[in-house]
Parts: sequence; C-alpha cells; structure tokens
Amino acid sequence: MERRKRILITGAAGFLGSHLCDRFINENYHVIAMDNLITGRLKNIEHLFKLENFEFYNHDVSKFIHVPGELDYILHFASPASPIDYLKIPIQTLKVGSLGIHNCLGLAKVKGARVLIASTSEVYGDPTVHPQTEEYWGNVNPVGPRGVYDEAKRFQEAMTMAYHTYHGLETRIIRIFNTYGPRMRLNDGRVLPAFIGQALRGEDLTIFGDGSQTRSFCYVDDLVEGIYRLLHSDYAEPVNIGNPDEITIGQFAEEIIKLTNTNQKVVYHDLPVNDPKQRQPDITKAKALLGWEPKVSRSEGLKLTYDYFCSLSDEELRHKEHNNFDNYIVK
Repeated sequence: MERRKRILITGAAGFLGSHLCDRFINENYHVIAMDNLITGRLKNIEHLFKLENFEFYNHDVSKFIHVPGELDYILHFASPASPIDYLKIPIQTLKVGSLGIHNCLGLAKVKGARVLIASTSEVYGDPTVHPQTEEYWGNVNPVGPRGVYDEAKRFQEAMTMAYHTYHGLETRIIRIFNTYGPRMRLNDGRVLPAFIGQALRGEDLTIFGDGSQTRSFCYVDDLVEGIYRLLHSDYAEPVNIGNPDEITIGQFAEEIIKLTNTNQKVVYHDLPVNDPKQRQPDITKAKALLGWEPKVSRSEGLKLTYDYFCSLSDEELRHKEHNNFDNYIVK
C-alpha cells in the first residue's frame, strides 16, 4: 500500500488554514495542524479531531519546530492577516514572517519537504500599476502602520527564494488577494465581515475613504483550489491567486445592504494611512501555469458567507467564544 502523504499546515485554526485542513483531509493526506491560537479558533477544526489522519499542535512557529516522522509538504499560513490583528500585535506579526518562515524552511530542508508560503497582495502596497502583475515590485511604506505586515510578507518571499536558490529547496509562493467565506471573524477589520457584522447588528455600514477605492473578492473554495494546484506544480516564482472581478467599496456596501435586506445607511470616515486605493489581480500566470481561474460568482459566494454568519449564535456573533482545550482531545 502506498504511504499516505504527510503535510504540515501552520496557522491551521485560522480562516484559510482550516479550509486547507479540510481539503487535504479530503485528499487523503495525513494533516499535521499547527497554531498558537493567537488569532485562530479551535472551533474551525474541531470536526477533524476525531480523525486518525489529523493531529494538532498548539505551537508558535516563531519558535523551533519539531515534527516527528516523514514530512512531504509544508504550507506556511501562520500570520495575523487582518489590520485589527497586525496593528495590535505588530511584533508577533513580524516574527512569524521572519523567524517563522526560517523555522519552516529549515524543517523542510531537514525533511526534504516542499514548502508553499502564503504571501499576499499587500506586497504590492498602494499600487501604481493596475491590475497588479507578479513582475510589479510594489509601492510599500516600510515604516508606516501597515509595514509590519507588508514587509513581513516581502521578507518571507525573499527568504523562501534564498532557500530555493542556495539550498535547492522545492518552494512555492502564492500571493493571495482578498478572500472571503465561512469561518471569517466578524470583527477582524476586513471589509466583508465588517459590513455583514454591522448589517446583522443593525448598525450603519462604515466606509473608510470616499468609497471609490477598489477590491477584488475571491471565494475561499476557489482560493483553496488554486493553492492545491500551485503546490503540485513545478513553478517556484510567485503566483497571484484571486478574483479579477473588481468592485468599489461603495458598490460593495450596496451589495451587502441588498443581500442582508437591511436599510442601513453608509457612513464615511477618513482613509487609514497607506490603505491601497486599488486592488485587482492579474491572473494570466495562474491561468497559463495552473489552468486555474475562479468559478464562484460574488453573488453566490456572498450568499454562502451570509448564510454562515446567520447560523452563528449571538455569542459567536459578538466573538465571545474562547479556545478551551478542555473541550478537545489534543493529540
């Protein structure tokens, strides 16, 4: 019998990490999930704890990582990803993008594993090129408030390519554009959960800036498919994965009001420092190399996401749940 492939997923209890755990479990991998739960939630992966091919480590990847046994793949998705989180814990954000990636790459070198790292469209900063191609180097303020996240991801890419070039390590780099879907946190500061949360609570929708800035939203299932294909490709340079269907924040707010059947007003506040005015991926490379493009329309994805949030308890909507290990058997 062929040996079951083993994969380490860091940030496994987060929004994206938990969906990746599901995908690789469904593909019959042995999944080793790792998360220090600083922003992740055990609830996202609790349905997997009973499986023999799933194990969880409560561990900070900024510290030395040890995983016993063979290891075929590593997905490094550990990092605060929302403005509220990385502005609140800037040092931890920088450490997971520097010490964390160094530890993951070192482990991969010892195990002979292939690594895929989660980079982000934020490496492009407030772009002067539109749409953003992988060849664009970006317009980032390294000492601004967003620099702790943007530069952590840029360093992470540089470190990964150094291991690929000088150690011959098999590496993959995905640049993730705005993604949404079930298991997002309503209070994490990103525009979609913020709008839906405000609508569910009967609050006015808050737009920062005049609403003319743009975003491109990709449903989580489409993103996970792109990650899966990139991991199994033979391409080491960065690849954009996102939905090129661009929309202004003002238009998006109107879509949320219509979706939730509410009559909230829209209120405007000052745009945060260095907030990008435009965000749209050029996915030419993903189409050509991976045969990938998004399949889920925004209207379909928003309906699925809204239904998920409507299914949450009042306690969960207010994000009062806690990670309690007494409720789980941790392997």
